[in-house]
Amino acid sequence: MTNSIPFPPARKPGGFSRSKSPWLLLLLSLMLASPVSLFADKKKKKDAEAPKAPPVIDYSNIVWPNPPAIARIRYTTWYAAEQISQVEKPKTKKDSWMDRLAGTQPATENNKFLFQLGEPYGLAVDSKGSVYVADQKVGAVFIFNTETRAVELIKNKVHGHFVRIIGLAMDDNDRLFVSDPGLRHIMVFNAKHEAEDVITEGLVNPGGMALDRENRLLYVCDIEQDQVLVYDADSLKLKRRIGSAGTKHASTKPGDFARPAGVAVDKEGNVYVADTLNDRIEIFDGDGNFVNMFGKAGDGPGYFSRPKGVAIDSDGHIWVTDGMQDRVQVFMPDFQLCISFGGHGLLPGMFQGITGIYIDKQNRVFTSEIFPGRVQQFRYVTDAEAEKLQKEKDASREKRAASPAGNSNQEIVPITPPPAPQGSSPQSK
Repeated sequence: MTNSIPFPPARKPGGFSRSKSPWLLLLLSLMLASPVSLFADKKKKKDAEAPKAPPVIDYSNIVWPNPPAIARIRYTTWYAAEQISQVEKPKTKKDSWMDRLAGTQPATENNKFLFQLGEPYGLAVDSKGSVYVADQKVGAVFIFNTETRAVELIKNKVHGHFVRIIGLAMDDNDRLFVSDPGLRHIMVFNAKHEAEDVITEGLVNPGGMALDRENRLLYVCDIEQDQVLVYDADSLKLKRRIGSAGTKHASTKPGDFARPAGVAVDKEGNVYVADTLNDRIEIFDGDGNFVNMFGKAGDGPGYFSRPKGVAIDSDGHIWVTDGMQDRVQVFMPDFQLCISFGGHGLLPGMFQGITGIYIDKQNRVFTSEIFPGRVQQFRYVTDAEAEKLQKEKDASREKRAASPAGNSNQEIVPITPPPAPQGSSPQSK
């Protein structure tokens, strides 16, 4: 008897056979399985093509100096442009072919484009904690909300007329001073960003500025005249000049300047000037009398190679940005070097064409750099905070030393870090 695969039984009239034919079961299985398999393949392909959320970078471990030393400077975040959500076009009804042919657009069409920093210089912070950045390439003042990261702009030909803006200064009433060497003047805006006045007296090439809020004095570096001009911040009248005129950037005499770029004022009203071509920092009292100076040309620790910006923190330390070395150096009030950080690069805490620096009342440190077009934010750990951290560290060490030898279950007392700074990483928004 030969073995053969039997044919399926004949179909009865009015219906299918109830017998379990392997052929029918196989056919039904293939028909049911194919769509499921195809759908699964499409789902896998769609999942593979779906964009993945960018990783959130933890900046909290970027500190100076490195552990186990107590950190005195903490990297926080950076700013460079408007948020994408601020310029995205709203969804509109698709244009008809006649509209496209005529070149017309719906009334709801949004033609905004992304504003981003091009060549940022001067920095200031208002009473709400927002950071202001003067950008000479874009021709606008960027206003970054450090909490939401939303951006406003004081625009050319909208809020005022700009040619080449460099320096910023702001008083306690959020009145903003903007230096424009292209127009040889300083524009004054009120808290609503409305232009309300202008300073022209004595100016040729105004740049970096600083405001003595206590004594109501505005200090302006004029790099062409090699002088610092002092104005009454309320009447806007010129009170005096610091430095000799007509030196053509060649004087090295104490009290004179060669293209001064940055200026800052401490709590006592003393004035610190970045004497750029002389590679030094000069100090004057509130009456404009020369007091002291420090620094010399070089690339070693404590030396300068084109200092551009200067700022004073709440403990009296002197922070100086170095345009050629792309670094920030921090000095004690007696001019001894405390710490230096930076270097050429685009990583957090590195710089490319660093220019300005500003320290606000919350001990936040902002720096501007022109080649990547960005502002970086740091947090200065004050002397009092560092002392508290050191005491906690010493107490933890003493507790471990007093524990029985070999006790692996000894609890370690954590050291409380300084309060979290305002602002968050761009990736987290």
